Amino acid sequence: MFGLRRLYDWVLAWSESRHARLALFGLAVAEATFFPVPPDVLLMAMCLARPEASLACAFVSTTGSVSGGIAGYFIGFGLWQVVADFFYTWIPGFTPEGFARTQALFEQYGFLTVFTAGFTPIPYKIITICSGVFGINFPVFLLASVISRGMRFFLVAGLLKRYGVAVRSWIERYFNLLSLVFVALLVAGFFLVRYFH
Repeated sequence: MFGLRRLYDWVLAWSESRHARLALFGLAVAEATFFPVPPDVLLMAMCLARPEASLACAFVSTTGSVSGGIAGYFIGFGLWQVVADFFYTWIPGFTPEGFARTQALFEQYGFLTVFTAGFTPIPYKIITICSGVFGINFPVFLLASVISRGMRFFLVAGLLKRYGVAVRSWIERYFNLLSLVFVALLVAGFFLVRYFH
């Protein structure tokens, strides 16, 4: 826990660097594949330091995160080709048929799955790698990533640009909860339209 706090503080320190945007891009790439601290932390600090650059910072964060998501997708795709036989041979209950059933579900709801992870606090990195493992349609993955990550980062940046430090504690306290509620309503609406149309 102490190590994570130090990591969080280290990320925040980059907001005062002249290389802050490059650091934001790198953090967004890393978080989409393996890094535990989300880019929102640095994005918020940068937006508060220079409100006029908020939307540019959101763009940097979005492009970095989507780039990292693409890397995660291909890591998952490549890694699965290497380890699939091991799983089928040595993991009890893990069968090609079971994998195919899970893959079909993932493909059927791929857009919603990626969108949900991209917009909410659900770890985006897990879904990027799983998307590659299950081989979901890449354009669908890319579209869902661009929309969800863009919505998340531009919403945060827009609120900070408009309301400044007054809204920061509100974002930190409620944004994740509200994003989950929003996606839950979106998914519920999708299923209602699909099954009762």
